[in-house]
Amino acid sequence: MPKALLLENIHPLAAQTLRDHGFEVETMKGALSEDELIDALDGVDLLGIRSKTTVTKRVLDARPALTAIGCFCIGTNQVDLVAAAKAGVAVFNAPYSNTRSVVELVICDIICLMRRIPAHTHHMKHGLWDKSAAGSHEVRGKTLGIIGYGNIGSQLSVLAEALGMHVLFYDIEEKLALGNAERCETLDELLERSDAVTIHVDGRKSNVGFFGEDEFAHMKQDAIFINCSRGFVVDLDALKRHLDCGHLSGAAIDVFQVEPKKSGDEFHTVLADEDNMILTPHIGGSTLEAQESIGQFVSQRLEDYWTKASTMLSVNLPQITTGPCKGAARIAHLHDNLPGILAAVNRVLGEQDINISAQALGTEGEIGYVVTDVATAPDEQALDALAAIPGTIRMRVIEH
Repeated sequence: MPKALLLENIHPLAAQTLRDHGFEVETMKGALSEDELIDALDGVDLLGIRSKTTVTKRVLDARPALTAIGCFCIGTNQVDLVAAAKAGVAVFNAPYSNTRSVVELVICDIICLMRRIPAHTHHMKHGLWDKSAAGSHEVRGKTLGIIGYGNIGSQLSVLAEALGMHVLFYDIEEKLALGNAERCETLDELLERSDAVTIHVDGRKSNVGFFGEDEFAHMKQDAIFINCSRGFVVDLDALKRHLDCGHLSGAAIDVFQVEPKKSGDEFHTVLADEDNMILTPHIGGSTLEAQESIGQFVSQRLEDYWTKASTMLSVNLPQITTGPCKGAARIAHLHDNLPGILAAVNRVLGEQDINISAQALGTEGEIGYVVTDVATAPDEQALDALAAIPGTIRMRVIEH
């Protein structure tokens, strides 16, 4: 029986889905360190994680039997994708399932900061009745600057416009503006015109330290700042300086450069004593609706890869969408993207008198992937010959 390990409180629907398809499933609440993960992966075929568990090359090298990794979240920067591809380990994520939850939190943060709700709440808790409109504003008519106009940024654009906000966006890639949103040619232009700035960039290495002192300095007087993307993107010390000097009127931070491994752990931040500040523990996508959707989506990708050899929506392997097997068995062959591999696979099958019922080939960078349905299941001699083809990374046979 194949085995799956799900970490970090992944929604129970994921475990149940995999069990329903014949997997033995072990679940754990928290994240694991590198050494703990290596130990836990003994005998494991599929791994499910969220954002706190890091899968390094050392982990992949130590557990060559691992076949696929499901990131039950948007980001995949916690996995060494290059090493996973070279090891023949497919990686899947959920790029859309929790976008609405993140967008709703950002809208909430904007309204609360504009109305100075965190500051008023703090005063009330400490016995101070401060009924004043000073510094409080409606969001209608204000300008929202969105940095990164992908799945989350573009959806946020639509909701913000529905609230009566004027939307600016900046993205390094060409993006189609939705509604009346206006594209800015430079980041500085967006910062200088926006009453609220929110970041929605991905986890690529070039975004480390992306937003710091210079970027904060270009923001409007009394603007607010929000980061629900990646913790390593923003210099929080620089943000604190611009809050303390009165340049910015408030901020909301949901992600941090260093985050605890599990709920209940101690946490400290330089922003803890700020007045009009919203601090949340990386809960942008943590709604019951989003987590259920992610659990269903990613577990289905893992199950499809295991039972059908489908790499649809894989982030690190060539994408091949497969239907029902058209023969007695399906051979999935991952290999270096070298000339002649497909011919070599077909030659081996021909020499073994194995008829091909259907075949699909895809390449992505240095990796090639060929899925072959055969009329008769290959014997050990055929399997050994296929595995011996120069450039072979991993081969699996799914019998039907």
